[in-house]
Amino acid sequence: MLLNHARSLLFLPASNARAIAKARSLGCDMVLFDLEDAVPDDKKAEARDGARTAMAEGGFGKRLLALRVNTADTPWHGDDCALARDLAVDYVVLPKAESPADVASVADSTGKPVIAMIESPAAVFAAQAIAATPATAALFVGVNDLRRDLNIPATASRASVSVALQTIVLAARAAGKAVFDGVYNRLDDPDGFEAECREGRMLGFDGKTLIHPNQVDATNRLFAPDAAELDRARRLVEAATGGAERFEGEMIETMHVEAARALLDRAASSVG
Repeated sequence: MLLNHARSLLFLPASNARAIAKARSLGCDMVLFDLEDAVPDDKKAEARDGARTAMAEGGFGKRLLALRVNTADTPWHGDDCALARDLAVDYVVLPKAESPADVASVADSTGKPVIAMIESPAAVFAAQAIAATPATAALFVGVNDLRRDLNIPATASRASVSVALQTIVLAARAAGKAVFDGVYNRLDDPDGFEAECREGRMLGFDGKTLIHPNQVDATNRLFAPDAAELDRARRLVEAATGGAERFEGEMIETMHVEAARALLDRAASSVG
């Protein structure tokens, strides 16, 4: 699967063997073995062992695989990067990236493309440079950390970070990179989660990072084109003859045909 076709990207504590086993039966497009925030300090070594065991056992099918390492200012970073270098994961996720140099350092030490997490005001301002660096494969939004650093109350609406969200999307698109929305914490609020997925797609995100298996199906559905969109895309591609022309009451040109084909390709590549 192409990274920019992924919709549902599920974080799992690498120390939780049961959660990892369950992920093999889920329809998520990416499994992210987490060595960072989801793992207590005293279980970091156990988490590395868990990621190593999970990769050795396999069984993840077409899903993309990633390892989130701890930051360079922690005592676990070196061992995490050494593990990432040894494992056949597709990507390394770097939390709290704030410069191209942060990304390049992890890429050099692991030999893997890096997904940079934009989680601070400084990172938002540096997002364009971070996205443009060759080692960066995609951007993740770290909304929780961003809200904390901006002193935004937990009860505030997403409008409070809308400028940051759109800035991150713009940075990714300017560099031709994929970009994914942040996690949703309220596990007992499926309606709120679905509303945030819809909003994320309208903002231009490719998909969403997740923290619970129950969020996977809704994400896949809401970040995928619906039947009406696909039918229209097929009709448009079939009707187009080149250049500017009329289609079902609208003017279309080559860019519309390319967008329709990309939509169809994205739908055809889905895992779940």
